[in-house]
Amino acid sequence: MAYIKGMDRSQMCLPEFIEDMVSQDNPVRVIDCFVDSLDLERLGFTKAQPSQMGRPAYDPKDLLKLYLYGYFNKIRTSRKLMAECTRNIELFFLLNRLTPDFRTISDFRKDNAEAIRNVFLEFAKLCIRLGLYERELFAVDGSKFRAVNGNKRMYNQEILSKKLERIAGKLKEYLARLDKEDQEDEAEEEEEEGHTALCDKIDALKERQELYESYLSELSETGQTQKLITDPEARMMHSHKDGFHCCYNVQTAVDHSSHLIADYLVTNHINDQGILHDFSEQIKETMGLSTLKIVADKGYDSREEIETCVLNGIVPYVGFRDDKEERIFVLEYEKKDITETIRASTKPDDINACLHAGVLPSCYENTNLSVEVHTEGQIGCFQRSADQETVICPMGFSLWRKKTKGEGIEYASHVACRQCTNRCTPSKKPKVVYFGPKTTYIAAVMYGKEKPVHTPPVGFVPHNAFYVKNRVKRMVLVRIKDDIPKQKERLCISEHPFGTVKWFHGAHYVLCKGIKKTTAELGLSFLAYNIRRAVNMIGTKAILEGIKA
Repeated sequence: MAYIKGMDRSQMCLPEFIEDMVSQDNPVRVIDCFVDSLDLERLGFTKAQPSQMGRPAYDPKDLLKLYLYGYFNKIRTSRKLMAECTRNIELFFLLNRLTPDFRTISDFRKDNAEAIRNVFLEFAKLCIRLGLYERELFAVDGSKFRAVNGNKRMYNQEILSKKLERIAGKLKEYLARLDKEDQEDEAEEEEEEGHTALCDKIDALKERQELYESYLSELSETGQTQKLITDPEARMMHSHKDGFHCCYNVQTAVDHSSHLIADYLVTNHINDQGILHDFSEQIKETMGLSTLKIVADKGYDSREEIETCVLNGIVPYVGFRDDKEERIFVLEYEKKDITETIRASTKPDDINACLHAGVLPSCYENTNLSVEVHTEGQIGCFQRSADQETVICPMGFSLWRKKTKGEGIEYASHVACRQCTNRCTPSKKPKVVYFGPKTTYIAAVMYGKEKPVHTPPVGFVPHNAFYVKNRVKRMVLVRIKDDIPKQKERLCISEHPFGTVKWFHGAHYVLCKGIKKTTAELGLSFLAYNIRRAVNMIGTKAILEGIKA
């Protein structure tokens, strides 16, 4: 039986339209229609308007379509994109058979870094109009992308010190060998050649020594901890899988319902500390929200960051690193008449006013946050042990000996104060108790309704310092309970986009240098992911209708 045979390549055939070669539900039609709908001049693209003089340039829309198609199909380098322009029917459709040079393709991404990020934001706005973002909860997570910088081109103080130490040892060895040769009376021609080679080695080591010393002094003057030669803006970071590498720390916010990436941020922070609040404010702006709910792992756990988020309309479901079942914050009580209008407001100033007045804002209802006003009331007692090593606080927690001060001893426990709900001080800082040489009991006025575990013994007379003038009568306690189900849900939300972009698209390393250009490159990767995700969710036809609407 014969095999299936194709068309004879030497036979003439009627011309075919490129339009007919691309099906109506092909995702390239989404790329084509979406880019055509953009105002590139408003987004900040260079050459958005053709020049009146000189050779005509390529339309930025064509080059943007090329890059989006490339990242959509795991083709990221300019040379491979140039090759695809000569043989790919879908690119014939997108570019009308244009074949730009690889340098033109590469320069477009380099010269339009900020504008490419704006394109990502434009598609996010389109997805909002199409109702693809639920915008109820966002999973925030970070992942490390390899930078264009080898480990041997990265220096810190420790590495430079070790290298200088090794160079000093080699120089000492070579100089000793030179002295020994100079002391010999007879020297043959071969030995003269060896002498010359040794001198060259010494000169090379001295040059390297001067270079490393200049790096060390630069680190000392600038206060930086690392110096990377190829990509100075990247940083050496630890990966849980394969040790240390030069990377960028890339943050994403993923919608919990659609798994679409809502926003992203490229940083060179070596960990996730100090990122949460600023990134959350960026997400609010991108998604057009006044308040936000985010879930993140314990790598983001910072009391200062969490408190700042709460005071600015952000509900942080952040994993606990130090606390157990709940996180507790102390706020100064400010008396104010909170109306329903103020309580229902989502402005940061009104949220601040509600929390400091001990009223839970409406936007925090049905969340893991609660607010209580504690008034000054019952009297408790600190009791020191016989060996003077520990002190039992009024609520039964142990305070440990910290330091000797004069003839007395100071005791404190950060863990105990962080977990205590019936506080003995209105301060945010942990309680520090000073016991004199002959003191066994110290009285304290408690805030809260719970009865102290330890009270002063009968007949005990408090020290004069007990009677503090103008002591705060009320304080506000904000409680944030741990939410284990949301933490488990976070794993299913945030890891999927990173895994897809890094390993399905092959973008686990970046091709550009610097945060600005890396932001553009990853913007293309995340935009390609979002386009594919949106097509899978509602189909090509619905997206095209949404673009044209």
